[in-house]
Amino acid sequence: MTAYRLFGAETSPYSLKVRAFLKYKGIDFDWITRSKSTEDEFQSHARVPSIPLLVSPNRSPNQDSTDILSCVESDQSEPSSVPDDPACALLALILEDYGDEWLNKIMFRERWGQKPDREEAADRTMEQLFDGNLPRAKKKTRDQIVKRMRDRLPLVGIERKNEKTLKTSFERFVSLLNTHLEHNLFIFGGRPCVADFALAAQLSQMLLDPTPGKWLRDNAPFVTAWCEFMEAPKAGAPFKGLTDVQETLLPLFRDEVAVTYLPWASANLQASQDKQERISAKIEKKAFEQVTQQYAATSFKSVQKAVRRLNDNEALNAFLENAGASAFFANNAN
Repeated sequence: MTAYRLFGAETSPYSLKVRAFLKYKGIDFDWITRSKSTEDEFQSHARVPSIPLLVSPNRSPNQDSTDILSCVESDQSEPSSVPDDPACALLALILEDYGDEWLNKIMFRERWGQKPDREEAADRTMEQLFDGNLPRAKKKTRDQIVKRMRDRLPLVGIERKNEKTLKTSFERFVSLLNTHLEHNLFIFGGRPCVADFALAAQLSQMLLDPTPGKWLRDNAPFVTAWCEFMEAPKAGAPFKGLTDVQETLLPLFRDEVAVTYLPWASANLQASQDKQERISAKIEKKAFEQVTQQYAATSFKSVQKAVRRLNDNEALNAFLENAGASAFFANNAN
């Protein structure tokens, strides 16, 4: 038994985010699939029912993927996952939150909102939960998994009137990211940062599902290759500065992040602060409404604070202004 134990699942993007990060850091760890046979051990450490869960030698068990990456980086700084350019480091945090909170909606919709994706995903989930010893009533069990996951769709914002917005966002983001990765090994140059781990984890899940997987392979070869490399990434070269990545990074922020995720995150934070049960955001002149997500509000607020602490960085300010994103991080926002 090693000092680090990671409870997770191949079907969980946040689990894969942490697993890839531990591999990048060269940390020896036990990967423990959460299943019937490991549930008692999982429950002995868990405070909430979700994965991942990292048990480490010098810290309390942790189930927040963003915090896990931050803590591991603090404990073991090399190889670094923090871009040398402070502006890039902050943009990486924004993209990490985009991946965790917005791209996850898209992944969830692609997996559980349509056939045959949801049925194949339910089969993989069933295989995991039962340690490969499938129950006799396989179809009934699969149908129960599908129903449970489809019932969760509205909780993460997948309502019928939002689906076109999410689909358009997915295809646009991937196309822009593919162009960027055509010129860069990772998002900020020669080694991965938290943004790479968060985004690749969500997109790698979509590669497992028939419909989005085919679309990705047909339309985004550089994204597809990057996702495969991100399963166990290695630092290939130093990070680049903002001026070296800006040409293809700016369109990604200007044409996607600043027109979908930031309006949604800002509206969600405001609704949380106002104790409203539902949010309504304007995304490309259309209403995007859903149940308020409290964790996402807390996460975005922390990103806002980090950006504001660097409010004297001219390069970051100019980038956010050119991307149409400055208003979301202004001191009077939320």
